[in-house]
Amino acid sequence: MASNEAPIQILLVSYPSYGHINSLLKLGKCLAAKGSSVIFTTTQKAGKDMETANNITNKTTTPIGKGFLTFDLFDDGLKDDDPMRTSLGDYTSQLEHVGKLYVSQLIKNHAESKTPISCIINNIFISWVCDVATEHKIPFAILFNESSAVFTCYYNYFHKLVPFPSKTEPCIDVQLPSVVLKHSEIPVLLHPSNTYPFLGPLILGQIKNLSKALCVFVDTYEELEPDFIDYISEKSIIIRPIGPVFNNPNIIGASNIRRDFVKTDDSTIIEWLNSKPKGSVVYVSFGTIVQLPPEQVNEIAYGLLNSQVTFLWAKKKHDDLPHGFLEETSGRGKVVKWSPQEQVLAHPSVACFITHCGWNSTIESLASGVPVLTFPVFGDQPTNAKFLVDVFGVGIRLGYSGAENRLITRDEVKKCLLEATTGEKAEELKKNAIKWKKAAEDAVAVGGSSDRYLDAFIEEVAKQGAVNFQKI
Repeated sequence: MASNEAPIQILLVSYPSYGHINSLLKLGKCLAAKGSSVIFTTTQKAGKDMETANNITNKTTTPIGKGFLTFDLFDDGLKDDDPMRTSLGDYTSQLEHVGKLYVSQLIKNHAESKTPISCIINNIFISWVCDVATEHKIPFAILFNESSAVFTCYYNYFHKLVPFPSKTEPCIDVQLPSVVLKHSEIPVLLHPSNTYPFLGPLILGQIKNLSKALCVFVDTYEELEPDFIDYISEKSIIIRPIGPVFNNPNIIGASNIRRDFVKTDDSTIIEWLNSKPKGSVVYVSFGTIVQLPPEQVNEIAYGLLNSQVTFLWAKKKHDDLPHGFLEETSGRGKVVKWSPQEQVLAHPSVACFITHCGWNSTIESLASGVPVLTFPVFGDQPTNAKFLVDVFGVGIRLGYSGAENRLITRDEVKKCLLEATTGEKAEELKKNAIKWKKAAEDAVAVGGSSDRYLDAFIEEVAKQGAVNFQKI
């Protein structure tokens, strides 16, 4: 960086949950690799897993590529067993109260030390970060860690651009660019049957900040969702598709900071996969939050058992598996409490992925060229499942939205497993999956679409930072 340019200090503020931290941290590593000094902040409680997995401590600075990444964690003011933690609504209010004070003081400290914050990036559920940035006259950007299609849903809902299901009309379809969503395929938080009514407004709170934001980052790639990226861009919103960030060559091997925050012996899982033939293993994972009912776990287990497929199942709890299941599937099946998902999906022995269709898992499967069996439950998952099956052509619909409250039987599981792993349908899914994998690799390569969007953002922040730096 030339001496007449301001140092780029980018502050990332994350909602304290694994999926949110993981996606924002990946973006931070990409920005650091390109020469920025990145400060990552979230709560100390959420940061404990990061510290344990990476052998780091708070305030640690790690070199990544041409830049640096520093963790700066704050106390959320609650004891570990405080009942407020079990109430998302109450906890989010507490987080806003404590977080505003901490982020404001952090900004002041950097200004006083002549290392001013150049830009702030936050993710959804904490729109108050944008208010803090505006108060301190600091440019801000937003990471929307769901798809461009889902972003379009929220944008259109907020601005009432198209009809959505309501209490009086709960079953109407929703028209999006190039696709129609059934009422059961829209993001669950936008449906009148949503059982967490306070979460929808938290996301919609970000929509009101868009006119002030430098841009909106989306962990997708231009080639995957061109219609939606064009649609949002036409609304005078600068949208930057910079994904798949986990697959960005600038951060792969650039540091020893893990992309998973649970310390496990990954080698035993990879060794087990190494022992299996190419394209023979079904990977099963429903993420870190989704808890399926015991009767549904039972049906999935028997579907795996009866289909005779080889499988790897990442599952925190094992006590709800059928009696004798582990013994009967020993050798051709492996059940673990945690798995290095990105490594697993990239392994040549993996044939397909039974997934809850969270966006992190969705983009990882697409970028790895792995077909999926969709089993959405909540949030954006039904929308992602719709696109995986009907738009991207890489999936078979296994489960439906959790709102439908329908048990998927072992026979259905067996049928879909065999269809996804053998025969013409399996070949078609794999062909489409490889197409999206190649497009993802091209997007994050030097000069690719996602790489150019990252460069454009850094250039914009550097220009604005240079002006602000001269005023200090």
